[in-house]
Amino acid sequence: MAEDPRLGHGFAPGRHQIDSYGQGGFRFAGMSHKGSILALPSGIVAWRVASARELTPADLEPALSEVPRIDFLLVGTGLEIVPLPPELRRPFREAGISVDAMQTGAAARTYNVLVAENRRVGAALIAV
Repeated sequence: MAEDPRLGHGFAPGRHQIDSYGQGGFRFAGMSHKGSILALPSGIVAWRVASARELTPADLEPALSEVPRIDFLLVGTGLEIVPLPPELRRPFREAGISVDAMQTGAAARTYNVLVAENRRVGAALIAV
């Protein structure tokens, strides 16, 4: 994955399920991380996003760089569902990727099911 100021360091290359979430972070691949994450086919990385209401198209650009390795992007918007505005959805629709916004817990669980089914999925998960 290209160097991007919105991203932290890579933790785990490849696809991994999310073992747990809460208390401001996530556990995956035998590791724990405080803060938000992007879980993409290339790996799981820290994601410097703390609020769904402040998301910009640039924040989600790393997921677009995974085309054609993802068909779905799940966006965990925190404790409440925050609908994504058209300017965030448009680039994904144009790339043929479905985007679904839901609470972070629901997004993490759905991501795990889709990974277990070997589906082409990514997740942008805001820590709760």
